[in-house]
This record gives sequence, C-alpha cells and structure tokens, in this order.
Amino acid sequence: MAVFARHGYQRVKPPLMEFEDGLLAGTGAGVADQTFRLMDPDTRRMMGLRADMTPQVARIATTRLANAPRPLRLCYAGQCLRVHGGQLAPERQVAQAGIELIGATEPDADAEVILVAAEALAAAGVARFSFDLTLPPLAPALLDDAGIGGSARRSLLHALDRKDAASVTELGGAIAAQLTRLLHAAGPAGPALQVLQAESLPGNAAALRESLVATVRAVQAQAPGLRLTLDPLEFRSFPYHTGLCTTVFAPHRHEELGRGGRYLCGGEAAVGFSLLPDAVLRAAVPRAPRPRAYVPWGADRDSAAQLRESGFATVAALAPGGTPAAEARRLLCTHFLGDDGTAVPLDASHDSEK
Repeated sequence: MAVFARHGYQRVKPPLMEFEDGLLAGTGAGVADQTFRLMDPDTRRMMGLRADMTPQVARIATTRLANAPRPLRLCYAGQCLRVHGGQLAPERQVAQAGIELIGATEPDADAEVILVAAEALAAAGVARFSFDLTLPPLAPALLDDAGIGGSARRSLLHALDRKDAASVTELGGAIAAQLTRLLHAAGPAGPALQVLQAESLPGNAAALRESLVATVRAVQAQAPGLRLTLDPLEFRSFPYHTGLCTTVFAPHRHEELGRGGRYLCGGEAAVGFSLLPDAVLRAAVPRAPRPRAYVPWGADRDSAAQLRESGFATVAALAPGGTPAAEARRLLCTHFLGDDGTAVPLDASHDSEK
C-alpha cells in the first residue's frame, strides 16, 4: 500500500457487506455467482458479502467521486469471500490489495498499473516474477468476424480453452489456420507479438492488438528487465474485463500472485490490478522474524521503549519471578533486557538458568 500511495493512488475502504442491489450493480454483476448472500433481519432485504473489491471501487468512482479530476487513481486493501475456490487456489476467503486507474484510455495507463504492481511485488520481497498478458475479447472477436456461432462456437471455445490444437483445426473452419498459429504463439512477449503482428485481423481485433503492442513497448521502455509473456487466445478472466488483462506468477509457484485488466467503470475506461497478499508473501523471500526481548519485572521502561524503537518486540513481565534468561526462554524470546539497559541475547551461557 505504501508503493501505491507513492504513485498517487488514494485509498478507499468499501464495506465488506452491502445490500445486494448495490453490490451487484454494474460491473458487480460479473461476480454474482461468486457472492455469498444473506438476509438483513432488520429490513428483510438481501445482502451480499463482496467477492471482489474492484466493482465496489468502480461504484465509488462513479458516485461519490463522480466529479473528481480524471484520471482518478484509487487503491484498496481488504478481505473478500467467494462461493467457489479454484483448482490451484482453493481458498474461499482471500485478501486483496490493488489499484484502479479510472478515466484513462491510453496504453500508458495499462503500463502504469503493471509497473506499479511490479514495484509493489519487489517491495514485498518477491525476487522473480512474470506478467502474463492476455486479450480475452480477441478470440470472441475472431469468431464473430468468421460468423461462427451456436454449438460450433461453444465447442471451438472449449477447444481453445483446453489448448487442443487438433480440435481447433477440425472446428475452426476458415480461420482454423489463424487460430492454430495464435494458439502456438503463446510464450515470451517478443516472439508472440511478432506472430500476432503478422496476422491480418478484423477491426476490433486489430485495435486490441495495437493497444497491446503499445502497452508492451511502454512497459519495456521503463522496465526492460521485466519478464512479459503473452497468450493471445487465452480468454478466461472476470466477466467485466473488456480488453488487455494481466496475471502475475512467480517461478515454481502454482498459484497466481494477482491479476488485472481493462474494464468499463460506468461508461468510463478503466484499468486495475489486484494483488493477493497471502500468495505474494508465500512467494516472497522469507524475512527474519522480529527479535523479542523479555523485560523483567521492575525494569526501566525507557530502556524497553528504546528497544521497541530499535526494532524489538518487548514482552513485559506482569509479576516478579524467575530469572530473566529463564523467563525469556519460556516466553519464546530471543533476548532479555539487561541491567545496563541493553538487549542481552540468549545463548549457551544461559543454559544453566533454564
């Protein structure tokens, strides 16, 4: 959150629970099937526990902050509850911390949220990570242009979702070859963009491609070492996403660390990114635990305060008894406050005082 604030994102704090008609309005409808519901015993109206904070922030932007200058930068952090967990992330209560950039159509806005998210990950101690870029509207746009609908469309989308090249070739009709090329293009952003740029795409699909190219160039101009991958035909995302989407992963971790993308905020262009702090911390380099110092009964309180200022957690005795070393060990401390006002580390020399 400190990183978000340094980049001008102002914090908002949506409620954990709201009346259903407000919570699921607008972009909130996209997470309706993930929303736990209950009845308010006072008003007898249905309420919902938020499954995602982005729709709430979008609503704040279009109501209370409707007249705030654009582009509007907002950030948030809190808990969400979902009806279903995923195969790779089965938890149904998840923490979110994210940013929303509202009222900006430029590819530099997409680049900004990626770069800010990358800085936040680095600040949290994640040494290596990569951003996987996708264009969820691209596959539907290609199928629309080819006139593929009904059951054939459903079967083809299922094959694309499973990365089943043989079925795509069988079901793709006139665009089978193009879909197959794009399917095999998934990988590092450079080569994948070359394949994507070589394709002849219809209007909406071409616009998506040009926005993606501009975003990648903007990111690479500021962070040339940031690893970017691209999967052009991946279309799984939150239903409210309308353009470029991003998911971040760390090596050797099966779970995503966060995701974001383009969406409409009450008719305004918007882009956001949500990190999952629990997953982020699991991927981060473990930090040394805060040292704990036992403060004996009657010890100088100013000395104890100085220990806290220097980074210690202090555990104060509430009654006389026991030697400082023995009590420190019993209360899982690493040090105790000595008579000279300094922190004395526990070591083998204190074994006789157990």
